[in-house]
Parts: sequence; C-alpha cells; structure tokens
Amino acid sequence: MRAETAMEIMIEFDGRPVKAQEGHTIGEALLATGIATVRKTRKGEERGVYCAMGVCYECRAIVNGTPNTRTCMTPVTQGCQVMTQEDARIEVNDEKS
Repeated sequence: MRAETAMEIMIEFDGRPVKAQEGHTIGEALLATGIATVRKTRKGEERGVYCAMGVCYECRAIVNGTPNTRTCMTPVTQGCQVMTQEDARIEVNDEKS
C-alpha cells in the first residue's frame, strides 16, 4: 500500500514564494524551507516555532492581514500571505466593553 503524496501549494512569506505541502501547518512549511523566525519581540529578539502545539505562542505571525496568528496551528492554504510580526509595531486595542 502506497501513501498518497500531498499536493504542493504555494504560500508567501515576507513577499517571497514558499513551497508548502497541503495538510501541513504554516510553521511546518516555513521550517521545511529553512525559515525559523516569524516574529520579533518588542526588544527585537527573534522568535519562531517552539512547542509546535499552540501552547507557547512564540510562533505568532501576521497571516492574511491578521496579527497574532499561531503558525504552528494554522494550516497552509494556496496563496496564503504570511509576514514576520514585529511586536513593537502591533497596536493593541484596549477598548473595554
């Protein structure tokens, strides 16, 4: 019995095309191509996939315009746009309900 091959799709990371396998997470796709940093802290420290199960939140990036997206939990989709998140540039909405 032969395992089916996952379909190759393309995503974008910081404006560059990246090959990904359908069914993988964004974090998996980026690591597979040698991209380890997806976020910079307010102090400029680089962060990436750490726990790979959605607990630590180190892998947050901007995905399709949405900041603070956990790349280790978000599946790749054709044409998905991922950008390095710079925490110092993210505005926090402090509205109280």
